[in-house]
Amino acid sequence: MPCRLTEDMARLGFFVLVFSFVFYMAGIAASASTTTLTPRGYIVASCKATRYPALCVECLSGYANAIRENEQHLAQTALSVSLSRAQSAAAYVAKMTHVRGIKPRERQAVKDCIENMGDTVDRLSQSVKELSHMGRAGGEGFMLHMSNVQTWVSAALTDEKTCLDGFAGRVMDGNIKVAVRRRVVHVAQVTSNALALVNRFAARHRAAIPTEKP
Repeated sequence: MPCRLTEDMARLGFFVLVFSFVFYMAGIAASASTTTLTPRGYIVASCKATRYPALCVECLSGYANAIRENEQHLAQTALSVSLSRAQSAAAYVAKMTHVRGIKPRERQAVKDCIENMGDTVDRLSQSVKELSHMGRAGGEGFMLHMSNVQTWVSAALTDEKTCLDGFAGRVMDGNIKVAVRRRVVHVAQVTSNALALVNRFAARHRAAIPTEKP
């Protein structure tokens, strides 16, 4: 009888061990499924750091497979999209000077905006090139490149807001103002998102750099 009891206990222990292992592996699988993001899931998660997350996802989802959870590729793509939208808006605003019936104040505001948007395109173009030339730069080299990019993108955002300021006030109300604002506000929002992702990339890279001990 004691011998049989010992066998039963051993058999029970074996089954407990098997079930424990099964539950352990199931837990690992569940954990992996919650932490591994799809390409689009990575875009959605990253865009939460921006001011206009829905617009961010809309602009970047089409590039999700190319970005592949790469912080630099994400920032680079966001800047490239911003540049493309700025170029399109600049070309659109340039046509506004030829609209029939445009008022003198509107014409001047449009001309100023054309200059502002031209500066925006130049600064974003510089930023895209600077970020693409970074390669594997680290330490002070990385921070220098990132400082340039952050400065230029911030300046581009200021240019866009300056364009919009030129149409402030009721005296500027009309179809010209509505048309220009729609395009430039969109570009400003896309640029704001790009700057947020650039700042996120810079902060995470900086945090990953080991600090030097005195």
